[in-house]
Amino acid sequence: MGFFLNNNTYESRLIIGSGKYKNFQETKDVLVASGAEIITVAIKRTNIGQDFNQKNLLDFIDPNEYKILPNTAGCFSSEDAIRISLIARELLGDNLIKLEVLQDQETLLPNESETLIAAKELVNLGFSIMVYTTDNVSLAKELETIGCVSVMPLASPIGSGKGIIDSSNIKKIIHNANVPIIVDAGIGTASDATIAMELGCDAVLLNSAIAMSKKPILMAEAMKHAVISGRKAYEAKRMRISEIAIPSSNKKDVLS
Repeated sequence: MGFFLNNNTYESRLIIGSGKYKNFQETKDVLVASGAEIITVAIKRTNIGQDFNQKNLLDFIDPNEYKILPNTAGCFSSEDAIRISLIARELLGDNLIKLEVLQDQETLLPNESETLIAAKELVNLGFSIMVYTTDNVSLAKELETIGCVSVMPLASPIGSGKGIIDSSNIKKIIHNANVPIIVDAGIGTASDATIAMELGCDAVLLNSAIAMSKKPILMAEAMKHAVISGRKAYEAKRMRISEIAIPSSNKKDVLS
């Protein structure tokens, strides 16, 4: 079973980014290998029609076949994020956007106050907001309350590959949520994606883990299966952890 997002159902619970690949053809090849149906695009960095003199990503990835999710990566103020969102809506004719407002160039952590300001304004402007945020439990709930269609807490800093640093906060966010919770940023390898899904996340968004691997297409395939495996494990519910060893067979099954 897929997940429901902004009035649409997506079979794949993996969302990938489009940055850091050597060219648009590799971006497409990775997208196909990943099985993802949604690909996020940084409007500040990727041409989807803004520049007629440059290659256009949409010449390689058909927006009728894949969901192109614009994002405001590279924005450090609410004003800039709102401006980029308006440009994205004009280019794609769609209200769905991934909101990112960063704190600084060094940490690339979300700016909590500016993110909240931008989210409120964009919701008022009719946007459907998927919002990148910290693992701040109360902020995640506030972002949902003001009307964001998905909350996207980081696992760890962008591009760090450290995986989920504080699973307890992610669990609390999931428990309190009535919208999809999508782990975004910090995933380094397939096991990280599986862990995120086993916690109960609705989906995982990643980019660097694939793009910065030695074999991006192969890693994309690994991420596809990691997300599927993690979701199945979550639905199956893991065994209880025991402080003592428990025999695999019942005593009555043991030959005398």
